[in-house]
Amino acid sequence: MEKKFLSNLLLIVVLNLLVKPFYILGIDAEVQNRVGEVAYGNYFSLLNFSFLLNILLDFGITNFNARNIAQHPKLVSKHFGKILSVRFLLFFLYVIVTVLLGLIIGYDGYEFYLLSILMVNQFLVAILQFVRSNFAGLHLFKKDAFISILDRSLLILICSILLWTNWFGGTIRIEWFIYAQTFAYGCSALIAIGLLWKEIGRLKIHLHWPFSKMVLKNSLPYAVLILLMMMYTRIDAVMLERLVPNGDHAAGVYAQGFRLLDAVNMFALLFAGMLLPIFARLIRNKEDIHPMTGLAFRLLFGISWIVGITCFVYQNELINLRYPGSDSSASVTFGWLILSFIPIATNFVFSTLLTANGSLKKLNILAFLGFILNVCLNFFFIKYNGVEGAALATLITQVVMALAQMLVAFKTLKIKFPGRFYLGLFGLVAGLIIAGVIVTNKVNLNAYQIIPFFMSGIALGFLLGVFKWNDFKAIIQR
Repeated sequence: MEKKFLSNLLLIVVLNLLVKPFYILGIDAEVQNRVGEVAYGNYFSLLNFSFLLNILLDFGITNFNARNIAQHPKLVSKHFGKILSVRFLLFFLYVIVTVLLGLIIGYDGYEFYLLSILMVNQFLVAILQFVRSNFAGLHLFKKDAFISILDRSLLILICSILLWTNWFGGTIRIEWFIYAQTFAYGCSALIAIGLLWKEIGRLKIHLHWPFSKMVLKNSLPYAVLILLMMMYTRIDAVMLERLVPNGDHAAGVYAQGFRLLDAVNMFALLFAGMLLPIFARLIRNKEDIHPMTGLAFRLLFGISWIVGITCFVYQNELINLRYPGSDSSASVTFGWLILSFIPIATNFVFSTLLTANGSLKKLNILAFLGFILNVCLNFFFIKYNGVEGAALATLITQVVMALAQMLVAFKTLKIKFPGRFYLGLFGLVAGLIIAGVIVTNKVNLNAYQIIPFFMSGIALGFLLGVFKWNDFKAIIQR
């Protein structure tokens, strides 16, 4: 199982390294530069608002389905059409509730127009993720890897034409960017369904009420968990746009740092997408979860600290490299946000493990407390520190959640690692912090130093045993 995880992880990481960073830093960031911080900030706030109630589209079905299919692979052809029909009903519920909440908040006609398209996009993404959960549950990770980059690849193609040709007058509007997303998500969803059809045979879509009630009932704990997690990870941009004078501009500045955090989070999320069905099958077969948990934790912990400290040290250089002349608060905001990647990566391991174990009640209690904490911190920090305060609130919330989920996972699943397992991790953290302080105080920083600093962190990880050559041997042998 470890070899399968590592070999498919390599494929997914390589494919996503080729596509997603270019999309986020080359396309998405360029769109913001072209349309301006105010227009993009308004879009970014609406996008996060559409995410808040996204759970009404999914209702936890994706996570439930990935875990269920991993444990019972033969059910995929029987369940797919019935679950897909439920999703269409959930879409109508999502639209009604989102529109009502938008009216309460006070969105105007233009904002509702953009929001309506974003809601369609969320529906298409939900369909795409559901199809991918079937690939993951069946351990068809190569097909899942292909689908994971398809929508971004299409967006790169479309937006490159809009941004760098004169076919449409050489300009771009935020509405065009949203339309391009609709086209890319729609095409990707159709192709994904076609690949699954080829894999499992005929797919018949029909509504079966007893089955639908059973799925929704079993998915409810997942739905509550995802809703709460979405709230404390996405509500900051919405609160910032509403609480700060000139909120659209503040949200645009926040988006610059959040976009880079989102880029690195994508790779950690790939781990979680593969880990859920693997953990679920290991637990169902009553196999030892320690090797798989230790491997995932070592890799994510090490990479997240190296990425987090590197980007924090070079926060000014990275922001100025992509956003020349950006707001002075953008670098500080990015610095706090990128450190959040460290606890977020840890969460991906242990929340996924608890989800696979079915410990949804414990996760929901933690997520609810995390939501309350994040809202309170945002009210306080945004009031006194604006956009930088929102980033700091995110960091504090994620650290608290990471520690809590680790403790619960260790206690619930009786996880114990030997002392030498932690020595390398702590040594890496200490080495990175010391190096960061020395470099910051002694060296005139520039963007060209980022790669050597990052590679030094990787080398230190190998030296201390956080990364092991046996891991890479397993990939090659696989």
